[in-house]
Parts: sequence; C-alpha cells; structure tokens
Amino acid sequence: MRIGELAKMAGTTPRALRFYEAQGLLGARRAANGYREYDDQDLRLLREILALQEVGLSLDDTKPFVECLRAGNESGDSCTDSIEVYERKLAEVDACLDRLGSLRASLLSKLAGALARQPGPCQVADHPGDTGEIASTNPRESS
Repeated sequence: MRIGELAKMAGTTPRALRFYEAQGLLGARRAANGYREYDDQDLRLLREILALQEVGLSLDDTKPFVECLRAGNESGDSCTDSIEVYERKLAEVDACLDRLGSLRASLLSKLAGALARQPGPCQVADHPGDTGEIASTNPRESS
C-alpha cells in the first residue's frame, strides 16, 4: 500500500509517516517509480506507535516496542526494554500525582482558612468627592 492509504487506515497523515520514517520507526520500501510502499507489518507498527503515544509515551519511548515487534514478537511489550519504559513512565506519573496531591492539600487548607473567616461579598470603598464621573482634561470644560 502507498503512504496515503496507510495513513488513512491508521488515522494519521502522510506527513506523520514521513516523520516516523525519519525517526527510524517505520521503514518504507521504494517502488520502481520511487513511491513509498508499506505492508501489513508497517500498519501494525504504526498502530502500536500511535497507541503508545495516546497513553503519553514519546516517540523515543516507542522505539523498544517497535524493535520488539520487528524481532517477531507477538506484542510490542513482550520485551524487557518495553517493560522498563512502562515502569519508568509509571514512576513519572506517580511523581506527578504526588505533586498534584500536595498542591490539592495546600489549596484545601487555604480554602478552609478563607471559609473560617466567613467571607462576604467584596465592597469597593467609596472615595470622598467621588461622583462616579470622569473628570475632563479639556481646560474649556472646567469651570
């Protein structure tokens, strides 16, 4: 299949496929006319790449999964390098969740303190002599 067909089947763009090829994730063969040619294995690799990106992995993170599939494994996460990527990414997510938990606790504490003071509607203090009109800067109008 050609690049447009593969892109359409996977729900992406030919430009993205060219980028993945430049990154070494996909390897198109060239037909006699110079067009890129792809097969079902390329579609499988592309779907793996897109699925991994969907869960937050970078293109660099997807490389072990692609290599695992290219090695003939049934699944991209059948190899230890892929498992290590999952574990590292989960550690990053856990650290982010910890930071968010701390932020949430701080915000809850601030909210509790504010509510304990029984806040009311904000009022703008009136300034003496304020009529609410804008003073003119034209000397002819002042008198």
